[in-house]
Amino acid sequence: MRYKIPALAAATAMAATPLLAGNLEPVTPEPMIQPVAVPVQASADWTGWYAGGQVGYADVDATGGLNGDGAIGGFVAGYDYDFGTWVLGGGIDYDISDIDVGGATSLENVARLKMRGGYKLGDGLAYATLGAAHADTDTLGSDTGYFVGAGYEHMISENFSLGGEVLYHQFDDFDGSGIDVDATTLQLRATYRF
Repeated sequence: MRYKIPALAAATAMAATPLLAGNLEPVTPEPMIQPVAVPVQASADWTGWYAGGQVGYADVDATGGLNGDGAIGGFVAGYDYDFGTWVLGGGIDYDISDIDVGGATSLENVARLKMRGGYKLGDGLAYATLGAAHADTDTLGSDTGYFVGAGYEHMISENFSLGGEVLYHQFDDFDGSGIDVDATTLQLRATYRF
């Protein structure tokens, strides 16, 4: 009979083990922590055609004491391509003015063929520009020179942008007259993007 008690105790212990090993209440799973995606600020897409207008101020200086300043404004059109962080484009400007530069001469209009390249700053674009400029006067004729400049343009909506631009123009020996002309323009522009 000595051997039956340990066998009975062992059988009872084995039967009770599942009851003693765990909790009788159902296990509630731990909540899973889901990683939250940080929203990425999408910058404006500059790829496409645009057209608009500009208005501003021009200061004209020429050898021989000819100089003047006044209002200038006109139309702009072009195409930009967005490479992600950088934007490259080309366009045309046509400005009308009636700036008296002295000597019975006034600047009538300026047309530009331009290239521009810039760096995106959120919804903005800071850029440099250069190209050819053609100026017409009422008495000195017309001449083609060059210009360089810089500007900033900001997307107000998906299709509308506002900006500003400063350009320096140089015309050497204007129309064979022996007069060198330089002009600086500062203009505000608004464009619709297609």
